[in-house]
Amino acid sequence: MSDSPNLALIRRVYESRMAPEVTSEVIAPDLVWDITPGFPNSGVYHGWDSVAKDFFGTPMPNLVSLGAVPEEFYADDEGHVFVFGHYHAETKTGNAVDVRFIHFWTVRDGKAVSMRQAADSHVIQEALKG
Repeated sequence: MSDSPNLALIRRVYESRMAPEVTSEVIAPDLVWDITPGFPNSGVYHGWDSVAKDFFGTPMPNLVSLGAVPEEFYADDEGHVFVFGHYHAETKTGNAVDVRFIHFWTVRDGKAVSMRQAADSHVIQEALKG
């Protein structure tokens, strides 16, 4: 079975590792980006420029690296794409941790207009303690 157009669009975001040439093509400029409270750089960001500058462009406190590893993709007929996966993070104190996530994307007119994250912020907070 092939991917739905919306699922294929969101899959491209992950496969490109947020490459600017892909994000500029598939993410709406007025994207709403909602990160779970307690997670590094948590909050609600309005607009792709803010996400790029204030979420991705701001160092994550006490983290050396953080990468999203998607595992399963699901789409409905309402323009939603659900991505289950995990983050792999390494802390400045030398801890490595995997944190489960679900990303709930909304796609309209061929562009991602919102992403809501739910992640186990407790696991990452414990790893950050050292």
